[in-house]
Amino acid sequence: MTAPLGIAEILGLAASLSLLSGWRLYLCVLATGGAMHFGVLPLPDHLKALAVLANPWVMGAAGLAALLEFFADKIAWLDSVWDTIHTLVRPLGGALLTLAVIDPADPATQAVAFILGGGASLLAHGGKASARAVVNTSPEPFSNVALSTAEDVMTGGLLFLAYQYPLAAGAIALVLLLVAVGLIVLARRVLKRLFAPQAENGGTAS
Repeated sequence: MTAPLGIAEILGLAASLSLLSGWRLYLCVLATGGAMHFGVLPLPDHLKALAVLANPWVMGAAGLAALLEFFADKIAWLDSVWDTIHTLVRPLGGALLTLAVIDPADPATQAVAFILGGGASLLAHGGKASARAVVNTSPEPFSNVALSTAEDVMTGGLLFLAYQYPLAAGAIALVLLLVAVGLIVLARRVLKRLFAPQAENGGTAS
């Protein structure tokens, strides 16, 4: 990523960052900062705004938050509480990461990127929270741990691909968008089937 980025690459990278932040905001911040700090991820001048993530204090705070999220996200119902708390935090973080990628010389584009980045993070967050609400209806704890671990691996892997292959970042963002929408639709259908019989029984009893 030492060559100048084209508009398609910039938009794809920004979209990937915002969507992945809706899943694992702190992991996105920690992984990006760590890669830059150890020289694994050299950024062009256009993306120097992201260099603040390599600050040891920022990395330390992100690492602590990522560790807390790692464990909280694998405990049934606690993960939903965590998601509820981060309903505002993740979209805001995703919007700020997106803002750092967009050229600061164009304020109008930055404003649009901030709004769309926050919306994309919120959508991804909604898909994650919806899927977790469905999984939490299962009495066994293993599916929750498996799903959370899969999110950890996918976030790290997709973040690496987005930075190393910016041309593929747009495709990654599109896949994440479809996954988020699919999770929301699927969760809505499953929860409707689960709670509809109870509502019918309650109406009959009354």
